[in-house]
Amino acid sequence: MVAEFEADLIRARTREGMQVAKAKGQLRGKQPKLTRAQEAHLVSLYKGGNHTTAEIAELFKVARSTVYRIVQRTQTP
Repeated sequence: MVAEFEADLIRARTREGMQVAKAKGQLRGKQPKLTRAQEAHLVSLYKGGNHTTAEIAELFKVARSTVYRIVQRTQTP
């Protein structure tokens, strides 16, 4: 019972802190690995067909799944 009460207090303090940070404009979450220009360049290399996904991933220092995700995001309307 005491542990549940402490957990509730921690959750409440966390929510309050997040609301304060959001009000100050500091709550942003995880920042993207690549800029928009880098994403556009990545997509152009991928669509060019001269490079493998692994080569593109190594060039931009990201995982192959990131390459696939960026390409898929640009193809959906």
